[in-house]
Formats: sequence, structure tokens, C-alpha cells
Amino acid sequence: MSDTTPPLRLATVERRYRTEAGELPVLRGADLVLRAGEIVALVAPSGTGKSTLLHLAGLLERPDGGEVFVEGRAAGTLSDDARTAIRRTTIGFVYQFHHLLPEFTAEENVVLPQLAAGTARAAARERARGLLANFGLNGREHHRPGRLSGGEQQRVAIARALANAPRILLADEPTGNLDVGTAGLVFEELLQAVRGQGLAALIATHNPELAARMDRTVTLRDGRVAEA
Repeated sequence: MSDTTPPLRLATVERRYRTEAGELPVLRGADLVLRAGEIVALVAPSGTGKSTLLHLAGLLERPDGGEVFVEGRAAGTLSDDARTAIRRTTIGFVYQFHHLLPEFTAEENVVLPQLAAGTARAAARERARGLLANFGLNGREHHRPGRLSGGEQQRVAIARALANAPRILLADEPTGNLDVGTAGLVFEELLQAVRGQGLAALIATHNPELAARMDRTVTLRDGRVAEA
């Protein structure tokens, strides 16, 4: 990838869902460019396609039209294995609900995606401990999710998303399940981590105060991306 190639580009992406009433178009030619070091807020009403856009960008779904380019590579027609490999090494995803594996400790939850990507266990543990420490979780590494607060669980989820040093971070309401005070703290830690690593980040949020702390804001209108 050249220095001028954006980590993520969506080109006239379309997505339709089949319902009992017929096809439901959600995205109708969405275009978006996400550059390295840029944090973009995605703010739009519920039901307009925010999660769909993130899932397409994260290669969790395939577009019905248009193309998703990851580091300049067209990903829409790649095999499932190739798309999985890109997700493991290039894309980090944070959900509103942490989706931590309850039977594993905080450290193990951050180690596991690294092992799946081929990292040696000792190196994976060292990186996991460093990430957890950066999020203020010293002394909590060996706690399972059930023994962590909501804010701590989401911090672990963010550390997990960053474990394989992705170039792209996608987040779907990452603090939407937290109280206002905890949400502000966790969000600030997320921004610092993203800026510190120079990632390209797209973060969906309903909170205009959080959106205002990012570099720019986009929305969805009639199935297309527009500057807010």
C-alpha cells in the first residue's frame, strides 16, 4: 500500500435485505474514504444503516453492489478465508456489547485473537498485558469478565480489538451500554489509543458530544454517506 492509499474506501456500496414484503434497500451507493490517523464519527438515526455500513466496512457482510477496498485491495469478491485473514490482521471491531468470552480471563481474551493470527504465545501475553495496562487494568488481567465492571469489560474489548495492531478500527456505539460518566472516560481512552497508533477509525455514536471530539462527522441520508 502506498502512502496515499487510504486504509478503507467504500465505493458506491449497495446493500439490500429480503423481507416478507420484498427487498428493502438500506444502502444505495454509499461512498466513504477513511484515511490513516483520521477518526470519523458516524451519526445517524436508528434504522438508517449505520450497523450495516460498519459490517460491510469490516467485511462481516458482502455488498450487493459497489466495492469495499481495504488498503487498496478490492475485498467484495475475495474468498471467505481471505476476508477472515484481513479482519484478523487489518481490522479491529468494537461492539456496543463487549462479547468477551466469559470462561477466559481479561488477558486471555486479548491473547486469543493474537494466537489466531499466528503470534507466539509469549509475545501475545506481553502485548495483552501492555494494552490492558494502557487502559488502567493493572491487577485485573486475571479476572474473568463476570468479575469486571461494565467499563472494565469494554476496556478489555477495546484492547482485544487493538491486539493485532490493526490499521482500521470500526466501533458500533462502543460506549452506548455504559453510564454517562464511564462512557466519557472509556471514550477518551479509546481516542487516545487510536490517535497514538495512527489508525483510521470509524465510530458510530448517538452522542453529539462524543462526535464533536472526533475529526469529522458523517451521516446517512437516503442510503448514502453525507457530511453531517
